[in-house]
Amino acid sequence: MSGEHITKQGKVVLECFENNSQKHLTAEDVSDILKTNGNAVSTATIYRQLDRLSAQGFIRKYISSPDEPACYQYSEKHNVCTNHFHLKCVICNNLFHVSCEYLDKLDEHINEHHGFSVDNTRTVLYGVCRECKKR
Repeated sequence: MSGEHITKQGKVVLECFENNSQKHLTAEDVSDILKTNGNAVSTATIYRQLDRLSAQGFIRKYISSPDEPACYQYSEKHNVCTNHFHLKCVICNNLFHVSCEYLDKLDEHINEHHGFSVDNTRTVLYGVCRECKKR
């Protein structure tokens, strides 16, 4: 883990993200997963570890709306994909991580034609997901 000191609780929280690397997790999700796996960790400790792991680059923090709790995703620290967007379903509130060439072109267009660099780690497009459309 490239020399950064990670406490025992930090390792447990990081393993939770490594085992759920394709998911966006809230602090409550992390707490539930840890309890299910027999690793009960206090809420305050989880928040402290989320802040530390985020600052160290092991996880990324996303805030899609001020009314909702922040969520986090494993970042694969040394292979971080910085060019991606998020899709937020306004019905089920799920957040989807999206990386595709078309959106890369949108990012390039905005930069070239409007002189604006998009921070794709904070970009959220709102709509309705496939599952909610089926309902």
